[in-house]
Amino acid sequence: MENRDFRVLVVDDEPDIIEFIDYNLKREGYHTANAANGIEALAKAKDFKPDIVLLDVMMPRMDGIETCRQLRAMPEMDNSLIVFLTARSEEYSEISGFNAGADDYIAKPIKPRVLLSRLKAILRRRVRANEQESFEAGDLIIDRESFLVYRGSQKIQFARKEFELLFLLASKPGKVFTRESILGKVWGEDVLVVDRTIDVHIRKIREKLGDDYIATIKGVGYKFDK
Repeated sequence: MENRDFRVLVVDDEPDIIEFIDYNLKREGYHTANAANGIEALAKAKDFKPDIVLLDVMMPRMDGIETCRQLRAMPEMDNSLIVFLTARSEEYSEISGFNAGADDYIAKPIKPRVLLSRLKAILRRRVRANEQESFEAGDLIIDRESFLVYRGSQKIQFARKEFELLFLLASKPGKVFTRESILGKVWGEDVLVVDRTIDVHIRKIREKLGDDYIATIKGVGYKFDK
């Protein structure tokens, strides 16, 4: 896909940074929209439906972490990627960001070549993930077409929703999926499912694979962490 097929929402409270990033993205052919704070970003995301959100962490009114959480709860953002722009190097801020649903980080000060290179890499990963029928995750081979998982010579069969949940988590190792995100992506927005249903399916997956593949992030959700 060409860059012009991708939409990028840039969210930062510093006008100079927005102008700088917007200029470099448009020069590369990306379609862009801008927001000066988290509240404005939520409103614009509904109509713009960005492929990527470049999101500052430290913002007034609503910080990037909370903005990320609310973006992830929006149906329009199901297939979008969220990349934090941050000058903060503390480990806790990265953990909070990934727990909120971030896909990646880019450190400030922003360097145009680094920014554009990272965006291309992130988008390539998304395209490959969407196209894949099978992939390796740790020592597993996950085959979407047959709904089977292979571990060495062992073939492991899953019920459909168990498989879809495992496939979702394993497609992005290390990424924390919130309960709301899991419900929306695996069961759909229009299906009434309680949180307990996720826990039951996770337990069944662990019964078949063991406890070493899926980690529980208390109060947030789950991640594939083999």
